[in-house]
Amino acid sequence: MALPSQPAALSAEQVAELQRQLSTMRHDVNNQMSIIVAALELIRYQPETTEKMIETIALQPQKVGDSLAKFTAEFERALGISRP
Repeated sequence: MALPSQPAALSAEQVAELQRQLSTMRHDVNNQMSIIVAALELIRYQPETTEKMIETIALQPQKVGDSLAKFTAEFERALGISRP
């Protein structure tokens, strides 16, 4: 990872946009975690739903990863951080 050699200056608008994107990412990850918890609770009380709920649970880690990657890319772009 290559860090910028000079201080990174962000405008108020850029900071606001990064904050908005961070908020969106937190919201998305919280939603995905809620889906996992709800599916597990449903499995606990209605075991016959296990197969369907496992499929739902299995989708969530990729969604979390996608949310993190999207924010990370924008954050690194805004700060001038590059990856080889």
